[in-house]
Amino acid sequence: MKQAYIAAKEGRTRKTAGWEKRVARLSLRFGLAFLLVSLGLPLRAASFDEAKLAEIPKALQRFVDDHTIAGAVTLVATSNAVVRTDAVGYSSLSGKAPMKADDLFWIASMTKPMTAVCILLLKDEGKLSIDDPVEKWLPAFKDQWMTTEKSADRLVLKRPARPITLRDLLTHTSGLGSIDSPQPDTTLAELAMAYAREPLEFEPGSRWAYCNAGINTLGRIVEVVSGKPYAAFIESRVIRPLGMNDTTFWPAPRQIPRIAKSYQPDGDGRLEETSVYFLKGDLQDRHRTAFPAGGLFSTAGDMAKFYGMMLQGGVWNGRRILSEESAGEMTHTQTGDIRTGFVDGMSWGLGFQVVKEPQGITGMLSPSTFGHGGAYGTQSWADPKTGVVYVMMIQRAKLGNGDASPVRQAFQAAVAAAIVETPAEAKPTSSPRR
Repeated sequence: MKQAYIAAKEGRTRKTAGWEKRVARLSLRFGLAFLLVSLGLPLRAASFDEAKLAEIPKALQRFVDDHTIAGAVTLVATSNAVVRTDAVGYSSLSGKAPMKADDLFWIASMTKPMTAVCILLLKDEGKLSIDDPVEKWLPAFKDQWMTTEKSADRLVLKRPARPITLRDLLTHTSGLGSIDSPQPDTTLAELAMAYAREPLEFEPGSRWAYCNAGINTLGRIVEVVSGKPYAAFIESRVIRPLGMNDTTFWPAPRQIPRIAKSYQPDGDGRLEETSVYFLKGDLQDRHRTAFPAGGLFSTAGDMAKFYGMMLQGGVWNGRRILSEESAGEMTHTQTGDIRTGFVDGMSWGLGFQVVKEPQGITGMLSPSTFGHGGAYGTQSWADPKTGVVYVMMIQRAKLGNGDASPVRQAFQAAVAAAIVETPAEAKPTSSPRR
C-alpha cells in the first residue's frame, strides 16, 4: 500500500513538473493571454461602461458631418461576444441610403492576415515550413538577382546572400519587387512568375518594405502545396469554418446592393464616388483574380469572428481552426528591431501588424495588440490584454495614411474610454453573438 502511494505521488509530481515546464515555455514564448487559451483557461476580457459605448457613433458622426467619410460601421467585441455595433452616415450618398450594420466593404489589405493563416494551416499539417525558401515551391525564384545600384542609365545587380523564404514574405522583409497585374483575370501562377523575374530591392531579412507581391506569391504557394485554387482553399479552410458568410472575392447578386460605395474628396471639399482601384472587371466575375494581398469583401461581423478565433489561440465555436503555436507566432513580433509599419512603435508578426510600443494612434492599445488596416481606411485590431476586438469599416479613398487617420483615432479612443478597468471573464470557445 505504501509503495503504491509513493508511486502515485511520484507520478503526480512528474505530471505537475511537466505541466509547470509547459506553462513556463508557453508563457515565455507567447505571453499570458495566449497561455491561458492554450491551457483551456478562460480569457479575461474587458467589461464596458454602456453610457460611454453610446459615444462611439457620435465620435464617428462628426466625420460624416464634415464630409471626411460618407458613413461607417463600427464593431466592438470580446473574444466570445459582440458588445456593440453601430452604423452612421450613408452607404450611398446619391441615394441617401443609410449605412447598415451588415453592409459589405472592400477590406483590401485586411485580406493579408487571412492569407497568412492559409500558409500556417499548411505548416500545421507538416506540408511546408515558413523557413522554406520560396524557390522550393516556385522554381522560377531560383537564382534571383538583387539591385545594388540604379540610375537613369545604369543598373548594377548581384546575387543576394541567401534566397527569400516564406517567413520573409509573411513579414514583408523579402525585398521582392512588384508589378501591376496586366489584366483582370491574371492567374496567381502568372503573377508569381512575373515577380520572380524582378530583381530584389534589398538583402532578404535586412529591412522592411510593404509588399503586395509577396502576399500574392504566398497565395500561389498555397495552390502548389495544397493542390487547390487559393480562393477555394481559403473558403474551405478559413471562411466557411468561421461562418464568415458575407466574406468573398466575388459578391453574389444578393450582396451587391449591400456594398458600401467608395468615395474620395473632390476639389470643393465634398465627397465624390470612386471605384475600387485594386479590382478590375465585374465584381461578380469569377474569372477575376482573387488577390491574396487585398481582394476580399467582408462585413464588420465577419471580421469579428476572424479576430475572435485569433484571440482564442486558433479555436472557434469549440473547433480548432489553427494550432496554438501558429496562432502565437502570427500575432507576436517576428521582425526584431527592424523598423516596420505605417505608424511609430509597430512591428510585424506573420501576416499581422503587431503593436510593439504603444504611442500616438496606438497609445490606447496594449503591447502585442495585432491587426491590419485596408487601403480605403478599414481597420481591424485585437488587444490580447483586454480581450477587445476593434473593427471599423469605411470606404474612403485618398485618406492619406489610413493607419494614422483621425477617424481611426476617434473610434479607438471612444472604445478605450468605455473599457472598465476590472475585467470580466469570458469563455474562450464560443462564437460572437450577432
